[in-house]
Amino acid sequence: MPNLEHPAYPAAALLRLESLVPCRESQVSTLLSIFGERQHFSFPSIFIYGHTSSGKTYVIQTLLNTLQLPHVFVNCVEHFTSRLLLEEILIQLQNSSEPKQTSHVPCDTFNDFVRLFKQAIGAQDLQDQTLYVVLDRAEQLREMEANILPAFLRLQELTDRNVTVILLSEIVWEMFRPNTGCFEPFTLYFPDYSIGHLQKILSQNHPPEYSADFYAAYINILLGVFYMVCRDLKELQHLAALNFSKYCEPVVRGEAKERDTRKLWKNIEPHLKKAMQTVYLREISSSQWERLQRVEGEPGQLKGLSAHSHVELPYYSKFLLIAAYLASYNPVRTDKRFFLKHHGKIKKTNFMKKHEKTSNHLLGPKPFPLDRLLAILYSIVDNRVAPTANIFSQITSLVTLQLLSMVGNNDQLDGPRYKCTVSLDFIRSIAR
Repeated sequence: MPNLEHPAYPAAALLRLESLVPCRESQVSTLLSIFGERQHFSFPSIFIYGHTSSGKTYVIQTLLNTLQLPHVFVNCVEHFTSRLLLEEILIQLQNSSEPKQTSHVPCDTFNDFVRLFKQAIGAQDLQDQTLYVVLDRAEQLREMEANILPAFLRLQELTDRNVTVILLSEIVWEMFRPNTGCFEPFTLYFPDYSIGHLQKILSQNHPPEYSADFYAAYINILLGVFYMVCRDLKELQHLAALNFSKYCEPVVRGEAKERDTRKLWKNIEPHLKKAMQTVYLREISSSQWERLQRVEGEPGQLKGLSAHSHVELPYYSKFLLIAAYLASYNPVRTDKRFFLKHHGKIKKTNFMKKHEKTSNHLLGPKPFPLDRLLAILYSIVDNRVAPTANIFSQITSLVTLQLLSMVGNNDQLDGPRYKCTVSLDFIRSIAR
């Protein structure tokens, strides 16, 4: 019995949609109930959020294309100004009725956009259908004029047309909400894929020359190695495609059968260890990796790559470490002087507490709250940092690494009263 059912859409289309979006039946069912029938007025705006590679963009595109619903899809990173964004929406609307027409549509203000938008819908005879305007990477809207986001949330009201705006983002709605208030969209969360979901999705891409059970066993081994350090579906798909040829080598040479799991594991283990050193970094291309795999060398080592004595940290992790170090060794009262450009006059005083006469490096790192860490981070990074899930996951990773290092050193953790500190030795240990 199919999981997706809706009286307004053909059963064959829903069955095909279910096969294209595995492990997202619950979210698709919710969206279908919100959309309703083609002629029904849907919710004015829908906000969909979740971590990277949680299927937000893919599910929305597949849903709209499979059910052949009229829509416009715009990436806000590519169209980074309000004018480019509004003009792109109008151009796509124009091209959907006349594919050969690519004339420029000048649009300077949102008032012009509303007028031209109503004309475009009338020209395409879309009054009896819901038009969906999908804005991917919607967090970029916060960088535009203050009226853009509230206006998109009320586009149905402003145009008096059957239109629904769908915002896709990696950050929560609370980081979008303007101070002056706005229309609240319907929010829908896309959770991360579990290991069972990843197993099911990755196993669907098995090569036709091998059985599904054989490829599923390979995916099980791959997830057993990489799941703790990488849960990004795109990265796992890349790793699966890159290392499958090595997994098949004993079968191709006739040294093992598809069910000889032990022999296949012993053959693939050193190559997966090599791949562990370049997860997320992508220091080499796929062709270079395949050439490297053919070079006989010591297992588990990469020549000229991550076998160096240092590890390249993610971009914001470097600044997070610096911010944590500054927060650990600098008193709170010095933050204004060090991290504000216009901090005003500071009274000089010779009065110092007894413990302040001693170097802070001799006293050791002090605990600090998360808010202070983020405030210092925002002040030392040149560009504006969005508080996305990636930032908080990197903070969690660094704290976890320090906890593991403290446990390894037999340090005593004071239970729930433990607060984070970052010492110079800890930074050096990560750099090694």
